[in-house]
Amino acid sequence: MRMKNHRQEGPKGSPYITPEGYRTLHDELTHLWKVKRPQVTQAVADAAAMGDRSENAEYIYGKKQLRQIDSRVRFLMKRLNELKVVDRKPTDRSRVFFGAYVEVEDEEGSRFIYRIVGADESDASRSFISIDSPMAKGLIGRAEGEEVAVRRPNGTTLFQIVSIKY
Repeated sequence: MRMKNHRQEGPKGSPYITPEGYRTLHDELTHLWKVKRPQVTQAVADAAAMGDRSENAEYIYGKKQLRQIDSRVRFLMKRLNELKVVDRKPTDRSRVFFGAYVEVEDEEGSRFIYRIVGADESDASRSFISIDSPMAKGLIGRAEGEEVAVRRPNGTTLFQIVSIKY
């Protein structure tokens, strides 16, 4: 597992997360603490045993890695305590709420499917959008067939909700 380069302050906005998102963050914390940190600690100890630390690249790089790991571990421990896992589907599944997969169609007829998730798990490559994003804010509470105007950097775009799934 490769350590991602994250900003260290928590995402602003809603503290909600899906069970999958929570599990991913928890698994990252476990991996860093139980696997990665001990490996790097051993590498630093081995490098330190080689002698002069001031010009020892392995030692210097290892110490930097440890600082990054420790910083990420502190962030994850704090963030996991703040998050609220949303593990129930809404009673009204005809409307868009947290966790929904929403298919929308724009004015040109292009269709997109987005999943509304927490800020910690938003991922453009998977079309997971934060509940705090303009698109999600426009979709929340709406039903199939409704039109939503979303402000984007290049202007306002109209979308029609095609389907909602949980």
